[in-house]
Amino acid sequence: MELAQVRLLVTDFRACYHFYADVLGLKPQSGAQDGPYEKFSPAAGSAGIALEDRALTARVIGEVGDAPDGYRSLVVLRVDDLDRYCEQIVARGAEILQGPAPMTDRMRVAHLKDPEGNIVELQEWLLMGG
Repeated sequence: MELAQVRLLVTDFRACYHFYADVLGLKPQSGAQDGPYEKFSPAAGSAGIALEDRALTARVIGEVGDAPDGYRSLVVLRVDDLDRYCEQIVARGAEILQGPAPMTDRMRVAHLKDPEGNIVELQEWLLMGG
């Protein structure tokens, strides 16, 4: 088994597309800015984050058409230089909710929200002293 993607169900597809492509800098697979589906890939690794229009999924699974309540997901992305990456995405319109700050002795994190309210955690893994 291999994880292929995490799919986020969204109502404002264009705003989320812009966030993941233009703000976070992930590479869109097809350029379908108006949806109903798009997969985004980071520079490394094979798994990705996909967006799917909530109405499309609701045709198959009716209950997902209801308006979501509260936080729905937390997407985690690892970056090499958290401070530099946060500076870049803030310049492109991101609003950092927390951090960058240590989470444990092994990682630093920052948190932000996408236009649908999904939490994005940015992680910088720290080398362990030996």
